[in-house]
Amino acid sequence: MKAEQEGDLLEEDSPQENGVIQTTQYSSISPPASPVAQEEPFSTYFEEKVPIPEDVTQIFSFRKLWAFTGPGFLMSIAYLDPGNIESDLQSGAKAGFKLLWVLLAATIIGLLLQRLAARLGVVTGMHLAEVCNRQYPTVPRIILWLMVELAIIGSDMQEVIGCAIAFNLLSVGRIPLWAGVLITIVDTFMFLFLDKYGLRKLEAFFGILITIMAVSFGYEYVLVKPNQGDLLKGMFIPYCEGCGSMQLEQAVGIVGAVIMPHNIYLHSALVKSRQIDRSDKKEVKEANKYYFIESTIALFISFLINVFVVAVFAEAFYDKKNIQVNAMCNASGSAHTELFPLNNDTLEVDIYKGGVVLGCFFGPAALYIWAIGILAAGQSSTMTGTYSGQFVMEGFLNLRWSRFARVLLTRSIAITPTLLVAIFQDVQHLTGMNDFLNVLQSMQLPFALIPILTFTSLTSIMNDFANGLVWKISGGIVILVVCAINMYFVVVYVTALNSVLLYVLAALFSIAYLCFVGYLAWQCLIALGVSCLDFGGRVRLGLSGHTDIFLLNDMDTNSLVER
Repeated sequence: MKAEQEGDLLEEDSPQENGVIQTTQYSSISPPASPVAQEEPFSTYFEEKVPIPEDVTQIFSFRKLWAFTGPGFLMSIAYLDPGNIESDLQSGAKAGFKLLWVLLAATIIGLLLQRLAARLGVVTGMHLAEVCNRQYPTVPRIILWLMVELAIIGSDMQEVIGCAIAFNLLSVGRIPLWAGVLITIVDTFMFLFLDKYGLRKLEAFFGILITIMAVSFGYEYVLVKPNQGDLLKGMFIPYCEGCGSMQLEQAVGIVGAVIMPHNIYLHSALVKSRQIDRSDKKEVKEANKYYFIESTIALFISFLINVFVVAVFAEAFYDKKNIQVNAMCNASGSAHTELFPLNNDTLEVDIYKGGVVLGCFFGPAALYIWAIGILAAGQSSTMTGTYSGQFVMEGFLNLRWSRFARVLLTRSIAITPTLLVAIFQDVQHLTGMNDFLNVLQSMQLPFALIPILTFTSLTSIMNDFANGLVWKISGGIVILVVCAINMYFVVVYVTALNSVLLYVLAALFSIAYLCFVGYLAWQCLIALGVSCLDFGGRVRLGLSGHTDIFLLNDMDTNSLVER
């Protein structure tokens, strides 16, 4: 048996996957096979697979790029969710244009991480949650699943409440927060079944939502007319003149808002929606190339939209005082003057107050167009968040339920706490909750970044497409920096609680948390080739001697042939 496991990983025959017969596999990993899956094609996001046109005479083909276009744009929506928009407007209001370079750097880092996620899905035909399910023992696997679910719930709460705030602004306060949440739940269920009319139509719908965001926030940008010189200086000069702790915390918050853990799981699953012959090395390489180009274009567009928001609030509201805003709202006849007390404190804004301030300074049209943009951001990210929840739950738990049951369960888990918050919290006082949710998601980052680096570095999983030395080192450094930045954000938040009991609870939780992160990092370092960390007693996940082979202990043994 062990001789079989230590053999070379060769081609194999594969059962039917998602309704498409595949013959030989270039990758060493087969999709999970079960009698249920073979009798009835199982699908979450794709009832169909998009065919890729044949065009062997060209190095680059726009027809092929168009065929691969879709997953990257759905992935990019996580960079435009209400949490990101709020981080953008707060960055502009607190630091002006000075932190745009942080946004640019975070987006580039996000692109590199998304590249790893897409490559895993393309090469193996499995997404990250499925691979985790087969790599880790039961207890770490369950803990990992719970942590990722927490990240999805935290993100989903921000997205759904963002939609509810948009409904409240558009209705001039007539639709309360809880009613907006219920409306969002209902229309999300409706939109999620658009893929019944075809995958490309669903992707086009997401494209329309991204276009609405671009037009809405672009209108605000044109209306405010930001100083282009200051904008370019803030984007390309990595320096923050005169910045203090407030701006530092905002910079950390930008990184935490942009790089989201569940998005790594999502992207690795979305790329499975194209017809790729994984037995053909050239075709796999080509798919990786076009997916990377598509992701680059998608994240460039999302970056521009984020820049629109930062620039609007940097130009119009940087260093503004509450008393100035109160006077302007009074003069414009706004019904929300009480939001801004008569003092000289610096203006603090969130998604709701941001819309109100725009209405006070630039007229009702600016407020309503802002609300439309927030609604598009919240609705699109809520839908992709639902897909993330389904992929994660199905992958970690190997669920084979009906489509409606899966959507209902994943929605219920995320929506229930959101509805409770909406019922007992006022729309004007949600900033504290958003800070907590940002911290929650920051803490979950290692549970996506460490596994994706681990598995994409193993030749037994990725074959010739495993990370090279440069990618292993740079990927490790990037993940270490990102996790350190987010841990700083968590420490700042906890130290501001001013409660001895909370300090004690946080300390106890931190010990357990760091132990589990250390466990994942230990395995990751061994997978990266640091063999001195393998102490020899690891047969189940043992990476000693044959690092790549032994990590695949849960894989179907038919995928391993005797040398």
